[in-house]
Amino acid sequence: MPEFDELKMLDWQTAFEDDGTGDWRDGWFLDGARATVDNTLEGMVLSAGPIAGDHGSHCVLWTKATFEGDVKIEFDYCRLDTIFKFVNIIYIQATGNGDAQHHEDIRTWSDLRVIPYMRTYYNHMKTLHVSFAAYDEPDRDYVRARRYPTSDDLAFGDLALPPDSFETGLFEPGVPHRFTFIKHGDTLMFQASNGERSGLFTWDTSRFDRLTRGRIGLRHMATRCSRYANLTISTL
Repeated sequence: MPEFDELKMLDWQTAFEDDGTGDWRDGWFLDGARATVDNTLEGMVLSAGPIAGDHGSHCVLWTKATFEGDVKIEFDYCRLDTIFKFVNIIYIQATGNGDAQHHEDIRTWSDLRVIPYMRTYYNHMKTLHVSFAAYDEPDRDYVRARRYPTSDDLAFGDLALPPDSFETGLFEPGVPHRFTFIKHGDTLMFQASNGERSGLFTWDTSRFDRLTRGRIGLRHMATRCSRYANLTISTL
């Protein structure tokens, strides 16, 4: 498996940039009627809806652009909530599964995601999913990767890409982090650094078909809020 530093040094070409201070609508679209996106001088603040346990309070912020081949995604991340429940997720190269209701271009069926039920995504999209700043209990964060969709042979639990990582010591509220995600061939990597601590997470995706193109999405479950800045998406 290639080393992270080797992959970072490949001939990446910038395909998308957003520092988070301009109008988010220029480059993004939003699933979830109760969510808000606010551009500030420090970056783009994504706030899910306020009601815990309410599917209508989840949200996903999607790039309008699609990205082909191998991708590198980098951005500054700062968690603004203090809720030690629920998850943040990045979706990497998402498309619809291609059936009659779920066209490959996910924007054509945005109306089916006004209430962003989690099952709508893992049952009907092809994408890589990485959970971060995620909690299964207070003080126990985790990082986990999955490959959608479910099928006749694969339930949601079967979509996980080992290993999971727990108690990383990252993602504390108010602490700026730099995130880098790289999808290269059958390798998926995620590095998170906050100046004092760094974590590197690696997954082998080879038991699934490779994703070749799609959008990038940022998901917040209900009540979660974070700021994103200096986002760059590059391709080879």
